[in-house]
Amino acid sequence: MTVAPFHETPPRSPEQSSGTIWPAAEVTDDHLVDEAADVTAELPAPRRGLPVWAPWLLGRLGSGAVAVLALSAIVFAATQALPSDPARVILGPDAPEATARILRAQLGLDQPLATQYLHWLGRAVHGDFGRSLDSHVPVIDLVARRLGNSLVLLGAVAAFVLPLALVLGVGLALRRDGRLDRAAVTSLIVLKALPPFAVAIGLTMLLSTSVFELLPAVSLVEADRPLWRQLPYLVLPTLTLGLSTLPYLVRLVRSSMIEVLETDYVMQARLRGIPERRLVWRHAIPNALVPAIQGAALTMSVLLGGTLVVEVMFAYPGIGSALSAAVGARDIPVLQGVVLILTTGVVGVNLLADLLTVLLTPRLRVA
Repeated sequence: MTVAPFHETPPRSPEQSSGTIWPAAEVTDDHLVDEAADVTAELPAPRRGLPVWAPWLLGRLGSGAVAVLALSAIVFAATQALPSDPARVILGPDAPEATARILRAQLGLDQPLATQYLHWLGRAVHGDFGRSLDSHVPVIDLVARRLGNSLVLLGAVAAFVLPLALVLGVGLALRRDGRLDRAAVTSLIVLKALPPFAVAIGLTMLLSTSVFELLPAVSLVEADRPLWRQLPYLVLPTLTLGLSTLPYLVRLVRSSMIEVLETDYVMQARLRGIPERRLVWRHAIPNALVPAIQGAALTMSVLLGGTLVVEVMFAYPGIGSALSAAVGARDIPVLQGVVLILTTGVVGVNLLADLLTVLLTPRLRVA
């Protein structure tokens, strides 16, 4: 039996293993450049125009408009169910019934409820909420003045609370489970449990009456003077609202920061020798801001519709005190206008927070 001699197969070159045999003399840099140009030409050109999250934004705007429309219907139906007669409020309880009937017809109150709602909604879209039954001034003028005062108060609260919550939350997260952290968390829980009126009473007793007479106890803001010249009247309302909302934001930032510091990429960055300060400010804090933005938006939404107690206690001429006065006087046009504007503001704040979340999160921004 004859065995055929074994011939070792020479190793294939990279050019041969790829399926194409190029002579050595022909593999040049110019050829590689041409091949790279051909591959680049086959790639799809980058899209230009609207960002990828634009359809999401349009959808959120549409859902927000639907929410405002639904809430406007609820507000209108609820105010119509109040035990009050606008004609009697205007004419007085001793007016003849025939006169009241004529006034109801002039105001359109004798029409079906759906027709009244459509007429009111059509005027509200153009900024016409009617006239106040109490002061006989346009509702939009009354609400605009009060809303401006409330926005100034909310701006002062935001300028006081948001930076403080960020600093305290990050500091407590970096000293997690220490004595200072445990004491601060316990104090924040106790402060969160106090209702706003208790905080207002305590601050008034401390800073205005019994201990230190440093600030006015009542916010007697003059309408003909700018608010920035009457800053002492803003201190107590700002402190009350700020201390009532600070515990929630501090604990939110703290928990979000702890979660980010425990992620794998932060641990790998530490192993690579990145300085701790750079790691915190450039990597951890930007990622921890997304939940904080959502929490700040929720807080501002609550404050926008919940400043009633503080404004009433300090006699601050804001949108909350206007709403309280409208409920007491059964001033339905003012009540409807205030609630609808507050509803639109809350929806707008939440939409802005969602947009900032998308812009700060690369995964959502390019999805």
